Amino acid sequence: MNYKELEDIGHKTGFTHIVPLDCKTIELLPEVRQMCQADTCHMYEKNWSCPPGCGSLEECRQIIGRYTHGIIVQTVGDLEDELDGEGMMETEHQHKSHFYEMEKILRQVWPDMLAVGAGCCTKCKTCTYPDAPCRFPGKSFSSMEAYGMLVTQICERNHLKYYYGSCTIAYTSCYLLE
Repeated sequence: MNYKELEDIGHKTGFTHIVPLDCKTIELLPEVRQMCQADTCHMYEKNWSCPPGCGSLEECRQIIGRYTHGIIVQTVGDLEDELDGEGMMETEHQHKSHFYEMEKILRQVWPDMLAVGAGCCTKCKTCTYPDAPCRFPGKSFSSMEAYGMLVTQICERNHLKYYYGSCTIAYTSCYLLE
């Protein structure tokens, strides 16, 4: 499958933007992990896809090191105003829906791909962390931030805008394919 085919699938799935990802541009930063540890999203130590459940930065580096190419996908939504929480949540919901749909398609070609999303994994209503193993290892996903990626940096290094102006919001994810 070439990039044009991936781009077409991404647009049909509902993403606003799809660009190639050079995995050499991925840098995992301890500072991003420290933001996770501050627990502003209330998922730290509560989900296998979030730190520390998703592994140390070194373990994440080893996983990412297996890949050379991928794609970045983005859903951009319009907001009524800069505090439109309902619009933000709706765009996030759309992005995750697109993300899951495209993941199913890509896994048929790349069963060992690494899907890295926006926000924590929501495949299960309640995560088993830390009492039992993940119900869907290999199908769950961590966020770009959980892996230590600074999303704005990844976008910039791969020629994708991150900020689209006031009254917009962008959710960004990636699939590491080969």
